[in-house]
Amino acid sequence: MIEGALWRRWVFYNIPLALFVFVLLFPFYWMIITSFRPDGELYRPWNAVNYMPFWTNHPTLEHFRYLFEETDFGRWMVNTMFIAATSTLISLFCGVLAGYALARLNFPWAGSLGTLIFITYLVPQTLLFIPLAEIIRDFRLGDSPWSLILTYPTFLIPFCTWLMMGYFKAIPKELEECARIDGASRWKAMLYIVIPVAVPGILSSGIIAFTLSWNEFIYALVFLSSPQEKTVAVGVTSELIRGDVFFWGSLMAGALLGSVPVAIVYSFFVEHYVSGLTGSVKG
Repeated sequence: MIEGALWRRWVFYNIPLALFVFVLLFPFYWMIITSFRPDGELYRPWNAVNYMPFWTNHPTLEHFRYLFEETDFGRWMVNTMFIAATSTLISLFCGVLAGYALARLNFPWAGSLGTLIFITYLVPQTLLFIPLAEIIRDFRLGDSPWSLILTYPTFLIPFCTWLMMGYFKAIPKELEECARIDGASRWKAMLYIVIPVAVPGILSSGIIAFTLSWNEFIYALVFLSSPQEKTVAVGVTSELIRGDVFFWGSLMAGALLGSVPVAIVYSFFVEHYVSGLTGSVKG
């Protein structure tokens, strides 16, 4: 029995998990190796003598040096961080208030309104950037970070609202009712009772909103034209791909550095992120 259980554990758990981890992490490993591989090895044919596609004996920082000295990568990182952080804060503020109202306030069609709000998140961005471009032009915000800060909440707020609405519904109403009985107003009950309990959900919404803002491409491509105003996603692809020439080393270096902030955010709040997605509330 023990041998049979061990065999099933390897076949149905250990081996599939190892394959999943390999498929998940191999692109990052390839990105790291390509970032440090010199051009002499990078463009060498696979059938060349002593060629090792998955390792390099002569690592170099030339691609990173080119990224910071020949492009505005540092400025792109600052732009992306400012845009993503500001858009996330705006979307969280609106999403928390809207989610609380839809989950706690008793008014007609609250459930249907929540569904409609989430449906707006599903509208493809390719259908919205043309009318949004007209609005940005009318307000003369083109080619500035504010053009993205004002447009990103159009798809971040519906998602944050939908996620927070589900999390607020998982919080027992008795907690808020006890505060109301003791004389607290609804605003104070929400601020001091409900929101502290909902911190995992708020962090989960913030992480996803920050990731979506950081990786967004279409709006950043359409609304930003100056090289120094671009974000990482647009700047790396537009400045390091020239016609049919791909600067693979610098491209992978930019992708590696561009993924670091998101990885840091996930690593610091992973427990809150998981509990927020599962809707778990600790009593």
